[in-house]
Amino acid sequence: MTVVLVNGNPETPAVWRPLIVALAREDIVTLAPPGFGARVPEGFGATYDEYVGWLVAELESIGEPVDLVGHDWGANFSFRVACERPDLLRSWAIDTAGGFAPDYSFPGVSRVWQTPGEGEKAMANWLAMGIPERTALNEALGMTVDAAGELAAAFDKPMTDCILAVYRSVPQPVLAHWGARATDASQRPGLVVIPTGDQYTGTPGQHQWLAEQAGARVAVLEGLGHWWMLQDPAASAEALSRFWANL
Repeated sequence: MTVVLVNGNPETPAVWRPLIVALAREDIVTLAPPGFGARVPEGFGATYDEYVGWLVAELESIGEPVDLVGHDWGANFSFRVACERPDLLRSWAIDTAGGFAPDYSFPGVSRVWQTPGEGEKAMANWLAMGIPERTALNEALGMTVDAAGELAAAFDKPMTDCILAVYRSVPQPVLAHWGARATDASQRPGLVVIPTGDQYTGTPGQHQWLAEQAGARVAVLEGLGHWWMLQDPAASAEALSRFWANL
């Protein structure tokens, strides 16, 4: 069964490399969303709906149901697929479940990006840092040294444009709408990954709420943060493998 890994923002598939090694499988595919490790097609507006459409097309091209794993915005896209196109999946796993809870609130930096003018200024400042300073910032946010440098080098103007566009296409009521439709995702086995040190994707209680609505299982990664797959790839691989083994 093919495993499909979808990264988020501000990332490339490099975030998955240690996990892929730990999983020790030959059937893993990484999908990079446009702007986040892949070229942005002409006319692509980088909205939530467009990204979901992109992911659906990629999964259709595989030609068989997959075990889909999404991180960050890749998780937000994956959950929509679980709701709307469960026929493309054998299972799904996401780490942003708390964001779909009705009482979730975007963190401050996300609200900056959603604000015209302020978001552009923040992205310009980030670009002006240069690679060494961005690398240090990525490390401070919780990335490992190798990934921090690789992602700092990949950060460019097309990526900033996609970050602003996707955040502005998803005010909180949009995520809450899909949270209210969580039972649609129960058609396929789901896993809600809860890294307890993640400051961006909601509280453990909010994650648990979505898991209950979607009939999903839960994997608590104690003490790990937003980049759990980098921080402890062995524990992350064990949690995913245990889930798949019991499907």
